Amino acid sequence: MRRTGLDRPLLITVLVLIITGSLVLYSAGQTDFPTPAAEIWRRQLVWLALGAVGAAMIFRMSPRILEWFTPFLYGAAILLLIVTVFFGTGAGTAASSHSWLSIAGVRIGQPAELAKLATILMLARHLAGRREPPATLAELIPAGGIVGIPLVLVAAQPDLGSALVFLGIFFAMVYWVGVTPWLLLLIASPVISLIAAVSTGLWGAWIIVLTLLLIWLRPYLVEGLAVWGMNVMMGVVAVRLWTGLAPYQQNRILSFVNPEIDPRATGWNIIQSKVAIGSGGWIGKGFTLGTQKRLAFLPAQHTDFIFPVVAEEFGFWGVALVLSVFFFFFLVLIRIARRAVDTFSCVMVAGIAGLLLTHVVENVGMTVGLLPVTGIPLPFYSYGGSFVIICLLGVGMTLRVAWDSRSGGYLQG
Repeated sequence: MRRTGLDRPLLITVLVLIITGSLVLYSAGQTDFPTPAAEIWRRQLVWLALGAVGAAMIFRMSPRILEWFTPFLYGAAILLLIVTVFFGTGAGTAASSHSWLSIAGVRIGQPAELAKLATILMLARHLAGRREPPATLAELIPAGGIVGIPLVLVAAQPDLGSALVFLGIFFAMVYWVGVTPWLLLLIASPVISLIAAVSTGLWGAWIIVLTLLLIWLRPYLVEGLAVWGMNVMMGVVAVRLWTGLAPYQQNRILSFVNPEIDPRATGWNIIQSKVAIGSGGWIGKGFTLGTQKRLAFLPAQHTDFIFPVVAEEFGFWGVALVLSVFFFFFLVLIRIARRAVDTFSCVMVAGIAGLLLTHVVENVGMTVGLLPVTGIPLPFYSYGGSFVIICLLGVGMTLRVAWDSRSGGYLQG
């Protein structure tokens, strides 16, 4: 006899993340002089409450109904992204971007967050409808188009951080359904070529390696030539792509390479982040007592750079504990995806895991200097209404999938 009820490991893990995240967000606003972040935790509680209501509502929705409704949601998300490109406004650390929609001067949300969830559902619907996983580059074109359309629209805002999240979603979901790692490497090769283009020698070495790899893998001739041609093109247009980035995005990349180039401007964020993380030591300075935070040296400490607050106040062991909870959270998501009663639900949960994992990796990576600063929030910790609601909606969907798998079928309603 199968057990029924909510998946307790998932529910408890999410509650732990929400409670600890809310405490850290409260601490982020405790500074030695007034800042806009002082009362931000109260607003976060409102968003959490709205997200919880949304999660409860979507939990009652059958995955079959959700799958049927997906094209309409995806189309609405694309329409909102198009509107945002032309009429969006900036905010916070990305004031020069156009990522927010506003009505009468009041920001109502970031359509990119809705687009992430809609893209997961649409891609899950597409992949679930296939009898076999894509085995060639040509077979991956429809999936690439589903992800590519919102990715391009988000990048045009420009919001490079969220654009990268769409890539994370794509690779997580197609890998989950059985696409081989070698095929994924060929898909990612133009990006590798673009990065390698910082050095002529490095780029040339990569092209040689790629050529040998194509000879060994023996893809279809047209596909092989297309991959090789795109890699060459990336090397040629690298300079133009660089000049096409917004100034703040260029500065973030330059600061990633060497923050000391301009320590009081473009390098300030990452330098202060590293100082805060390093000053925490093994056990930290104590709750609300982080000096970098209290003196407001740490930038965007309630949004993009909330992870250094954890490190400064709770130290190495606090960071290890938080990351362990996230790790357990992802293990629970994988377990639920594996036990799903239908392919759509299985791939959908894998996509939700890919979305949140990409956010964690990007956020933590940029704060410790391993990745460029992309202005991406840490799930359940960073302040942000749109993203918090999307995270909880994803949790609601996952709880429903877990319920169905435990009860042996679909719930009525």
